[in-house]
Amino acid sequence: MKGNALFVTGTGTDVGKTLVSAWLCLKLGAAYWKPVQAGLLPQTDTEWVQRVSGLPDACFFPETYRLQQASSPHLAAAAEGLVIEPAKINLPESPGKPLIVEGAGGLMVPLTDEILLIDWLASKRIPTVIVVHTVLGCINHALLSIEALERRNIPLAGIVFNEGDRAESEPMILKKANAPLLGRIPRMDIISRERLLAVPMLAEPLSWRDT
Repeated sequence: MKGNALFVTGTGTDVGKTLVSAWLCLKLGAAYWKPVQAGLLPQTDTEWVQRVSGLPDACFFPETYRLQQASSPHLAAAAEGLVIEPAKINLPESPGKPLIVEGAGGLMVPLTDEILLIDWLASKRIPTVIVVHTVLGCINHALLSIEALERRNIPLAGIVFNEGDRAESEPMILKKANAPLLGRIPRMDIISRERLLAVPMLAEPLSWRDT
Protein backbone atom coordinates (compact mmCIF):
# COMPACT_ATOMS: atom_id res chain seq x y z
CA MET A 1 0.00 0.00 0.00
CA LYS A 2 3.02 2.30 0.05
CA GLY A 3 2.71 5.43 -2.04
CA ASN A 4 -1.08 5.34 -2.42
CA ALA A 5 -3.90 7.80 -1.65
CA LEU A 6 -7.36 7.61 -0.13
CA PHE A 7 -9.91 10.41 -0.03
CA VAL A 8 -12.09 10.58 3.09
CA THR A 9 -15.56 12.04 2.73
CA GLY A 10 -18.68 11.83 4.83
CA THR A 11 -22.44 11.84 4.60
CA GLY A 12 -22.40 15.41 5.88
CA THR A 13 -20.64 17.79 8.24
CA ASP A 14 -19.55 16.61 11.70
CA VAL A 15 -20.03 12.91 10.97
CA GLY A 16 -16.49 11.94 11.99
CA LYS A 17 -14.29 12.43 8.90
CA THR A 18 -11.39 13.86 10.89
CA LEU A 19 -11.65 11.12 13.51
CA VAL A 20 -11.64 8.43 10.82
CA SER A 21 -8.78 10.15 9.01
CA ALA A 22 -6.69 10.01 12.19
CA TRP A 23 -7.60 6.33 12.62
CA LEU A 24 -6.63 5.53 9.02
CA CYS A 25 -3.33 7.36 9.41
CA LEU A 26 -2.50 5.28 12.46
CA LYS A 27 -3.66 1.94 11.07
CA LEU A 28 -2.07 2.39 7.63
CA GLY A 29 1.05 4.31 8.60
CA ALA A 30 -0.17 7.14 6.39
CA ALA A 31 0.47 10.85 5.98
CA TYR A 32 -2.39 13.37 6.20
CA TRP A 33 -3.50 16.27 4.01
CA LYS A 34 -6.54 18.55 4.29
CA PRO A 35 -6.47 20.60 1.06
CA VAL A 36 -9.21 23.06 2.01
CA GLN A 37 -9.63 24.10 5.64
CA ALA A 38 -12.60 26.34 6.35
CA GLY A 39 -12.46 27.46 9.99
CA LEU A 40 -9.26 27.90 11.98
CA LEU A 41 -10.57 28.06 15.55
CA PRO A 42 -10.30 26.48 18.05
CA GLN A 43 -7.93 24.38 15.92
CA THR A 44 -7.66 23.12 12.38
CA ASP A 45 -8.34 19.52 11.41
CA THR A 46 -4.64 19.05 10.69
CA GLU A 47 -3.75 20.27 14.18
CA TRP A 48 -6.35 17.94 15.71
CA VAL A 49 -5.17 14.88 13.80
CA GLN A 50 -1.55 15.60 14.71
CA ARG A 51 -2.38 16.08 18.38
CA VAL A 52 -4.48 12.94 18.68
CA SER A 53 -2.34 10.69 16.50
CA GLY A 54 1.02 11.79 17.84
CA LEU A 55 2.48 11.44 14.35
CA PRO A 56 5.53 13.59 13.49
CA ASP A 57 5.49 16.81 11.49
CA ALA A 58 6.78 14.98 8.41
CA CYS A 59 3.42 13.13 8.16
CA PHE A 60 1.47 16.34 7.58
CA PHE A 61 1.19 18.55 4.52
CA PRO A 62 0.07 22.20 4.58
CA GLU A 63 -3.39 23.09 3.38
CA THR A 64 -3.71 24.64 -0.06
CA TYR A 65 -6.39 26.96 1.35
CA ARG A 66 -6.65 28.03 5.01
CA LEU A 67 -9.85 30.04 5.43
CA GLN A 68 -10.92 31.78 8.62
CA GLN A 69 -14.67 31.25 8.45
CA ALA A 70 -16.23 27.90 9.38
CA SER A 71 -18.65 27.59 6.49
CA SER A 72 -18.90 26.22 2.96
CA PRO A 73 -15.51 26.78 1.27
CA HIS A 74 -16.93 29.06 -1.43
CA LEU A 75 -18.48 31.30 1.21
CA ALA A 76 -15.42 31.22 3.48
CA ALA A 77 -13.24 32.20 0.54
CA ALA A 78 -15.60 34.99 -0.53
CA ALA A 79 -15.52 36.42 3.00
CA GLU A 80 -11.78 36.95 2.49
CA GLY A 81 -12.13 38.27 -1.03
CA LEU A 82 -10.79 35.07 -2.53
CA VAL A 83 -11.92 32.58 -5.16
CA ILE A 84 -10.72 29.01 -4.73
CA GLU A 85 -8.88 27.74 -7.81
CA PRO A 86 -9.36 23.94 -7.91
CA ALA A 87 -6.59 23.55 -10.50
CA LYS A 88 -4.13 24.66 -7.82
CA ILE A 89 -5.20 21.87 -5.45
CA ASN A 90 -2.71 19.14 -6.32
CA LEU A 91 -1.83 16.09 -4.28
CA PRO A 92 1.49 16.42 -2.48
CA GLU A 93 4.12 13.76 -3.02
CA SER A 94 4.20 11.31 -0.13
CA PRO A 95 7.12 9.00 -0.89
CA GLY A 96 7.09 5.78 1.09
CA LYS A 97 3.76 6.45 2.78
CA PRO A 98 0.09 6.24 1.86
CA LEU A 99 -1.70 9.59 1.87
CA ILE A 100 -5.03 10.27 3.57
CA VAL A 101 -6.81 13.24 1.99
CA GLU A 102 -9.68 14.65 4.04
CA GLY A 103 -12.45 16.51 2.26
CA ALA A 104 -14.46 19.48 3.50
CA GLY A 105 -18.02 18.60 4.47
CA GLY A 106 -19.74 16.21 2.06
CA LEU A 107 -19.20 15.50 -1.61
CA MET A 108 -21.48 18.27 -2.89
CA VAL A 109 -19.85 21.09 -0.95
CA PRO A 110 -19.14 24.03 -3.31
CA LEU A 111 -15.52 25.10 -3.81
CA THR A 112 -16.65 27.93 -6.07
CA ASP A 113 -19.98 29.15 -7.42
CA GLU A 114 -19.61 26.63 -10.26
CA ILE A 115 -17.39 23.81 -9.00
CA LEU A 116 -18.24 21.28 -6.30
CA LEU A 117 -15.79 19.27 -4.27
CA ILE A 118 -16.86 16.13 -6.12
CA ASP A 119 -15.89 17.77 -9.43
CA TRP A 120 -12.33 18.17 -8.16
CA LEU A 121 -12.37 14.61 -6.83
CA ALA A 122 -13.56 13.28 -10.20
CA SER A 123 -10.61 14.99 -11.90
CA LYS A 124 -8.23 13.13 -9.58
CA ARG A 125 -10.20 9.84 -9.29
CA ILE A 126 -8.85 9.14 -5.82
CA PRO A 127 -10.43 6.03 -4.27
CA THR A 128 -12.83 7.28 -1.63
CA VAL A 129 -13.84 6.17 1.85
CA ILE A 130 -17.30 7.24 3.02
CA VAL A 131 -17.74 7.90 6.73
CA VAL A 132 -21.29 7.20 7.88
CA HIS A 133 -22.52 8.33 11.28
CA THR A 134 -25.21 5.76 12.03
CA VAL A 135 -28.04 8.05 13.04
CA LEU A 136 -31.54 8.65 11.67
CA GLY A 137 -31.35 9.50 7.96
CA CYS A 138 -27.93 7.94 7.39
CA ILE A 139 -29.16 5.39 4.83
CA ASN A 140 -30.46 8.12 2.53
CA HIS A 141 -27.33 10.23 2.90
CA ALA A 142 -25.00 7.27 2.41
CA LEU A 143 -26.78 5.97 -0.69
CA LEU A 144 -26.85 9.43 -2.26
CA SER A 145 -23.09 9.69 -1.68
CA ILE A 146 -22.48 6.24 -3.16
CA GLU A 147 -24.59 7.07 -6.23
CA ALA A 148 -22.77 10.37 -6.72
CA LEU A 149 -19.41 8.57 -6.76
CA GLU A 150 -20.68 5.89 -9.14
CA ARG A 151 -22.04 8.44 -11.62
CA ARG A 152 -18.62 10.07 -11.84
CA ASN A 153 -16.61 6.83 -11.95
CA ILE A 154 -14.86 7.60 -8.67
CA PRO A 155 -13.79 4.33 -7.00
CA LEU A 156 -15.39 3.54 -3.65
CA ALA A 157 -12.63 2.12 -1.46
CA GLY A 158 -14.76 1.29 1.56
CA ILE A 159 -17.17 2.33 4.29
CA VAL A 160 -16.43 3.29 7.89
CA PHE A 161 -19.25 3.49 10.39
CA ASN A 162 -18.92 6.06 13.15
CA GLU A 163 -21.27 4.38 15.57
CA GLY A 164 -24.45 6.15 16.56
CA ASP A 165 -27.81 4.77 17.64
CA ARG A 166 -28.89 3.19 14.33
CA ALA A 167 -26.64 0.17 13.83
CA GLU A 168 -29.55 -1.53 12.03
CA SER A 169 -28.87 0.83 9.11
CA GLU A 170 -25.54 -0.82 8.30
CA PRO A 171 -26.65 -3.88 6.24
CA MET A 172 -28.58 -1.84 3.67
CA ILE A 173 -25.71 0.61 3.22
CA LEU A 174 -23.16 -2.17 2.76
CA LYS A 175 -25.42 -4.01 0.33
CA LYS A 176 -25.75 -0.96 -1.90
CA ALA A 177 -22.12 0.07 -1.52
CA ASN A 178 -20.64 -3.20 -2.81
CA ALA A 179 -17.47 -2.18 -1.01
CA PRO A 180 -15.77 -3.44 2.15
CA LEU A 181 -16.53 -2.37 5.67
CA LEU A 182 -13.17 -1.00 6.79
CA GLY A 183 -14.12 -0.51 10.41
CA ARG A 184 -16.51 0.66 13.09
CA ILE A 185 -15.46 3.53 15.30
CA PRO A 186 -17.12 3.13 18.71
CA ARG A 187 -18.37 6.04 20.75
CA MET A 188 -15.49 7.49 22.74
CA ASP A 189 -15.77 9.88 25.67
CA ILE A 190 -12.04 10.48 25.38
CA ILE A 191 -10.27 10.17 22.03
CA SER A 192 -6.62 9.19 22.14
CA ARG A 193 -3.95 7.55 20.04
CA GLU A 194 -4.17 4.39 22.12
CA ARG A 195 -7.95 4.11 21.77
CA LEU A 196 -7.83 4.64 18.03
CA LEU A 197 -5.08 2.06 17.61
CA ALA A 198 -7.26 -0.42 19.50
CA VAL A 199 -10.06 -0.12 16.92
CA PRO A 200 -9.53 -2.98 14.44
CA MET A 201 -9.37 -2.53 10.69
CA LEU A 202 -11.79 -5.11 9.29
CA ALA A 203 -10.70 -5.04 5.63
CA GLU A 204 -8.23 -3.46 3.24
CA PRO A 205 -9.35 -0.46 1.19
CA LEU A 206 -10.09 -1.17 -2.46
CA SER A 207 -8.60 0.48 -5.54
CA TRP A 208 -5.80 2.51 -4.07
CA ARG A 209 -4.45 5.15 -6.44
CA ASP A 210 -0.71 5.67 -6.90
CA THR A 211 0.23 9.27 -6.09
